Amino acid sequence: MSTTATDVNQSADAGGTEWDPIFDEVGLPKDPTNIYTQTVASMLQAAEIINLRHRVRIILAQPKNEIMVHFPVRMDDGHHKLFKGYRVQHNNAVGPYKGGLRFHQDVHLDDVKSLAFLMTMKCALVRVPFGGGKGGVNCNPRELSPGELERVSRRFTAAIANDIGPDYDIPAPDVGTTAEIMAWIADTYGALSGRHGPADPFAVVTGKPIAVGGSLGREKATGQGVVDVLREMLPDLDIPVEDMRVSLLGFGNVGSWAAKILSDLGANVVAVMDHTGAIRNTEGLDVHALADHVAEHGGVAGFEKKTGTGGHARHCGEGCDVISEDDFWTTPVDVFIPAALEGMVNEERAKQLHCRVVAEAANAPTTPEGDAVLASRGIEVIPDMLCNAGGVTVSYFEWVQNRSNVTWDVEQVDRELNRIMCMAARRTIVAKQKYDVSMRLASYIAALEHLGDIYNHRGIWP
Repeated sequence: MSTTATDVNQSADAGGTEWDPIFDEVGLPKDPTNIYTQTVASMLQAAEIINLRHRVRIILAQPKNEIMVHFPVRMDDGHHKLFKGYRVQHNNAVGPYKGGLRFHQDVHLDDVKSLAFLMTMKCALVRVPFGGGKGGVNCNPRELSPGELERVSRRFTAAIANDIGPDYDIPAPDVGTTAEIMAWIADTYGALSGRHGPADPFAVVTGKPIAVGGSLGREKATGQGVVDVLREMLPDLDIPVEDMRVSLLGFGNVGSWAAKILSDLGANVVAVMDHTGAIRNTEGLDVHALADHVAEHGGVAGFEKKTGTGGHARHCGEGCDVISEDDFWTTPVDVFIPAALEGMVNEERAKQLHCRVVAEAANAPTTPEGDAVLASRGIEVIPDMLCNAGGVTVSYFEWVQNRSNVTWDVEQVDRELNRIMCMAARRTIVAKQKYDVSMRLASYIAALEHLGDIYNHRGIWP
């Protein structure tokens, strides 16, 4: 019988199963609502199942480095505002730290620590030679002018320039950041590193524009990876991709690409919700037109009134209805794809879902309480650690191309991405069957087996 972090937390609160003693040993709070506590609890549960060595457990339970910076930025009206930024470097036993930079008003240390931790696990699961890192700035990029956004990006880069590098820590885009922001970061880092810096300072970040060393296929990589995993796993669940019904929470880069690729394969995306509202078309939305609308207007709101262009008389939003949040969550689908922020599939929402599979395209979108509800209802969860690993995989390809001074065509990128994602999916399935656990625990086990093997060979120096 499989269990989750919620089971561990609830039984500990009830005076049953004790918290893992490593929480006390490394100074972690025994708080089941803390997002970092939740992720570490799942890891320790998987570690216990495979009898992972104690030294590896304590190493992975805390990040190696936690960097917090404050930096002033001149705003358009002439005054200066102080911003707070983070870079958490969780583990680099496999290779350089790797992970996104998030610009969002809710960025905080425990959130960044959790995402850095998940990056370590994710890279180990897909077997790319990176460790886990994550960073961000506490700001709302929608409230910043283009000039202010550039100055925030460059000042943040200057603040952490000594803590990143092409061979040490390689940031990438995340929520609220773009390819253009990566170009500003690379340019700033290159200027600061000077003539004694690396041969290719632009390799300090991935997710760059193609013109400055970005990789073909990187923009769609995370969405493409979601689809690759679904195509690998859904046949075992007797769900054909063609004509399956899908709903998406979030329609940014990841959600829109997953929707477009699935639609091209014959799936019907019937409902979408983002921060501006929710829409539904039971016959299937025109997701290509919706993606264009969101790029122009910043959200799905208003799409129901959208008229086709280029000589098309029909309305792109024909048959599309504006619906409430509750209507969105209860829409009957085969696959629900959360592609927004952390913790959005909580206990209440998990009870509302009317689906057979949850494919976690976002990082940590399901709370432990929500996870327990989904498990009790027999809804299969394909975890974030596997499902959204396409982004870091193609980031690895970009880094390899930068360091080797070569360029891959998009067919090679897609082919290699599919190979790695399918192998990771099979690795997870094997662990699930071997240990009779949930898909989430199985992904942790598959990652920890790799990390444990690395530490067995490397040892602890001195």
